[in-house]
Amino acid sequence: MSLHADLKATFTAKGAEAFTVDAAFDVERGESLAILGPSGSGKTLLLEAIAGFHDHDGTVTLDGRRLDDRPPEQRGFGFVFQDYALFPHLSVRENVEYGVRYHHETRDSDELLAELGVADLADRYPPTLSGGEKQRVALARALTVRPDVMLLDEPLAALDVPTRRTLRDDLADVLADVTSVYVTHDRTTARAIADRIVVMRDGRVVQISTPDEIFQRPASPMVAEFTGSNAIPLSAAPSLEDALGRDGPSDGYVAIRPESVAIGGSTGDVSGIVDRVVREDATTRVTVSFDEVAIDAFTDDPPTVGETVQLTFPRAELHRC
Repeated sequence: MSLHADLKATFTAKGAEAFTVDAAFDVERGESLAILGPSGSGKTLLLEAIAGFHDHDGTVTLDGRRLDDRPPEQRGFGFVFQDYALFPHLSVRENVEYGVRYHHETRDSDELLAELGVADLADRYPPTLSGGEKQRVALARALTVRPDVMLLDEPLAALDVPTRRTLRDDLADVLADVTSVYVTHDRTTARAIADRIVVMRDGRVVQISTPDEIFQRPASPMVAEFTGSNAIPLSAAPSLEDALGRDGPSDGYVAIRPESVAIGGSTGDVSGIVDRVVREDATTRVTVSFDEVAIDAFTDDPPTVGETVQLTFPRAELHRC
């Protein structure tokens, strides 16, 4: 099933100003699309509007069929909430089977629980489950109605790192052939799960592309920084403008991934002072400042804080943004 969303939705929370989302995108059959952006960018509001939880202008279509006037239970979507939204007074099996009454074609609940590795929890109740177990049950509940499209709202956000990593791998397998829209602020999750990524800011889409394109060729300094790249003002490193060619604004930016920055040696594009050295798993992140700009680089041979070092930016890894 292919999904098309072109809508404008305004939501006013109690005691808060109105927030408007104005966005459009398509999801192809079997594609996993991640909506990535900082907190408050409108990701969840957009997903809930698509699901039918909020009134909206514009259109939501599934294989060309308009869904705008249909209630959520008639849109053919499976929804996985960030807070799981399991009924505490129902058993795991009863939670998974809750939506069956509204659908003709459904999957066997025990079979689904077994596929997700939680078959032994069928007779237990949500308050007795861990976060990872609750999320697997919530996923089973969404899948049991054989949805045309899966909508997932930051389902891994509340989990500890090891559980998140395990469930992220499982989700990638579960969503491999499922048309899905996945909201997250975690760039690692988006990169691992998505076939394409929509980046949002202030209720609007600022870039849509493949993960490689988003991470390697960000459309703006905001996208670069949010996805973990350095965004360097060309005014602070004029030699980079010469290398890139003067076909862009002199007050623009250039993006480069931290793993592409070379640190050390006797010469480089710029010299700077080491501000911070932080160990990260199998490598070390070094933050270097120059001309009021802070640059991150990864290295296996870290300098010391306060040391003056050379930074080199491989030309093939640079991208105007």
